[in-house]
Amino acid sequence: MKYAEVAVDSPVGAGRTFTYSIPDGLELAPGQLLRAPFGPRTLQGVVFELSGVTNAPYTRDVLGLVYPDVLLDADQLALARWVSDYYMCGLFEALAPMLPHGTRARPATYLESSVEDPAEVRSGLTRRQAEILEHIHSTGRVSQDRLIEARRTSRSVIDRLVNAGHVRRTEGGRVGPSVKRRMVQSLKLTDQAFKLDSSEYEALAKSAPRQSELVKHLASERHSMRIAEARREYGSSAVSGLLDKGWLETRSMQEFRDPLAGKAFQSAHPVVLTSEQAAAASQVRAALDDSQDGSAAFLLHGVTGSGKTEIYLDAVARCVELGKRAIVLVPEIALTHQTVSRFAARFPGQVAVLHSGLSDGQRFDQWWKIKGGEYQVAIGSRSAVFAPIPDLGLVVLDEEHEWTYKQAEPSPRYHARDVALRLASLKGAVVLLGSATPELATYYSARRREVGLLELPTRVLSRPSSASGPPTPGRLPEVTVVDMASELKSGNTGILSSPLSEAIEETLGAGGQVVLFLNRRGSGSFLQCRSCGEVVRCSGCDVTLTYHKGAERMICHYCGRRRRRPEQCRACMNRRLSLYGFGTESVAAEVETAFPGTSVVRWDRDTASRMADSESILDDFASGRAQVLVGTQMVAKGLHFPSVSLVGVVLADIGLNVPDFRSGERTFQLLCQVAGRAGRGDAEGKVIIQTYRPDHYAVRAAAEQDFLNFYVQEMAFRKEHGNPPYAGMIRLVYSHTNRAHTERAALDLSEQLRLSRDARAFNDEAVLGPAPAYPPRVRGRYRWQIVLRGPDPRRLLDTIAVPHGWTVDVDPVSFN
Repeated sequence: MKYAEVAVDSPVGAGRTFTYSIPDGLELAPGQLLRAPFGPRTLQGVVFELSGVTNAPYTRDVLGLVYPDVLLDADQLALARWVSDYYMCGLFEALAPMLPHGTRARPATYLESSVEDPAEVRSGLTRRQAEILEHIHSTGRVSQDRLIEARRTSRSVIDRLVNAGHVRRTEGGRVGPSVKRRMVQSLKLTDQAFKLDSSEYEALAKSAPRQSELVKHLASERHSMRIAEARREYGSSAVSGLLDKGWLETRSMQEFRDPLAGKAFQSAHPVVLTSEQAAAASQVRAALDDSQDGSAAFLLHGVTGSGKTEIYLDAVARCVELGKRAIVLVPEIALTHQTVSRFAARFPGQVAVLHSGLSDGQRFDQWWKIKGGEYQVAIGSRSAVFAPIPDLGLVVLDEEHEWTYKQAEPSPRYHARDVALRLASLKGAVVLLGSATPELATYYSARRREVGLLELPTRVLSRPSSASGPPTPGRLPEVTVVDMASELKSGNTGILSSPLSEAIEETLGAGGQVVLFLNRRGSGSFLQCRSCGEVVRCSGCDVTLTYHKGAERMICHYCGRRRRRPEQCRACMNRRLSLYGFGTESVAAEVETAFPGTSVVRWDRDTASRMADSESILDDFASGRAQVLVGTQMVAKGLHFPSVSLVGVVLADIGLNVPDFRSGERTFQLLCQVAGRAGRGDAEGKVIIQTYRPDHYAVRAAAEQDFLNFYVQEMAFRKEHGNPPYAGMIRLVYSHTNRAHTERAALDLSEQLRLSRDARAFNDEAVLGPAPAYPPRVRGRYRWQIVLRGPDPRRLLDTIAVPHGWTVDVDPVSFN
């Protein structure tokens, strides 16, 4: 008897596998996806190890394979073990992002009524519970997930009905992939058709010209043609006639859903690098040449517009020359369009795209083609770090400082940078981290020589890719800080300060383009009663609702709940409700009013919910059809528009008041990055930063484009307070619909952690909290948190069993 150690798709402890026996006739290999019994259910699992013996007293048989292919290689299994251990999640959770899209599937959960008449038990139920029970009873059998989505109910309401015996839960459905290969029926010429002489072809041309045209097309192209396409172009009778003659045959073939199909990319050749670029590129090339001796990592710290992308392209080119492949990561899905254009122009037909903005079928097909070695480069957002690319030689993280590289939900809560570094160590590959404002922890590692440091201190002017000479050095934009308190005192109560308004008018008059940045969506921040001070809040979250004029709705930016703008205050019934604050929608409206005839486009989550929306907005701006781009933080991330000569930061203070020790760092990074969008062409760049806190060190350093000065100040602050990178950090969050229960659970766990710390004399490990998380309630669930901070907080956490229901986030980048 042979046995398999299997990671099962069930919430179990980190690194845990289960032993299954392999029935006769079934051949298994590590990395295969299978179906296995687990309690009363059938679940998916991945084989990690095979053995001829076992210590398990009882085993159950594997039921069968989901795919006959080996999906994960030994390095990917090793990476999954590391992710599971480091981020404290189950093994299957850790490897799930590595599987083909749509492969992971669990049996569906269904609900059925257990009572004959819901009215008989109504007295013991809340109004909401009675409504849900009545719906389940009238429906007969309903999917739990669909019920939660359609009726906007919480799982706890259903749990209470189940525990009371009013509702039964059952499971059903086959555990199989939800996405499959697309197979189509196609036509091809038979051997008989190729053996016909010219006279037979001539006779066919006279008697059936449409059939003759179809034969000529298939003969000249020497390929298959979809039946539907052939019938559309040549007629159904022509297809049927040739099939009857035996000249055509049908076959089923796979049709790949290519996200780049139909898109043309102008071919580009390598440009002449500056001396600074050449020096950096040579070090990366040398590491790629020597990668068989071990992995290497570099931080490419270059000012905005210094040509970091040219270093990426050069590194990928060298990687391909060596017969290896590369992964290129971008921090936002919306940025893949521009990145793919650059790489596809340099490596035509060799670029794959992999991110959640694609259709299910496109992601599925791209995964299989990448695994098959059909592409040299895979480009995508953070999850693309798990792309099954063979012969990996290089991983590039553009804008490595971006916190979007950290997965928030669902588990595993990994950071793509750390996963890339671990993957490179397993593969013997090179990691290239690029940023004008690197994360302080990364720069700290570079200063300690844990990663190599490559500097590009000089900006270069934009130039066509066909240019044969070296680029011309450029200048960083001139930055002006405007004190909005002074503007208010002078009588200007508008969104735009006088200096920014004048600069916009001057730029538009000169034919330039403008980018306006505000990290807040909507038309107004909140609606408040001027009589009693009551603020209109989301009924499910402890946050204010934001007014969106275009949608004519108050919207919660956490749960998406919408409601009409109320006419009167619910607290005092007064009608004196006023909007306070502003967002990108109101900024765009003010610009259109102040500068009639100006084409303004807005780029935020409201206007670009789909990948195609972002591409359309950026195409309009890049082509010059729009003169002003108003957007949230997406406009700060790596965009390259040579015609932008003015950038305006409408309000720099928004991020400074967030309860997070990284608020200063993020504000500095955003201001520097968005300022870097100006002056990337021939025209000199100008940046105007509007703020109520002009003396804040993050604002001052950003205005001076002085990363080193900010680094020194911020690191001194971090060291004084014992924050990362001088300490590790783990965040634990508990949520529940009952406020008192949530608080009690948090108090109990914090006390348990402190007792364990004191008993083991882990005096350097701090237990911070418990305290309400921010915001304290989301989607009807109250949230409390505990933060562990110290040289090794994991050693303290490992001394206790974390109760069910707690979320564990290792190395958190956000406290929202």
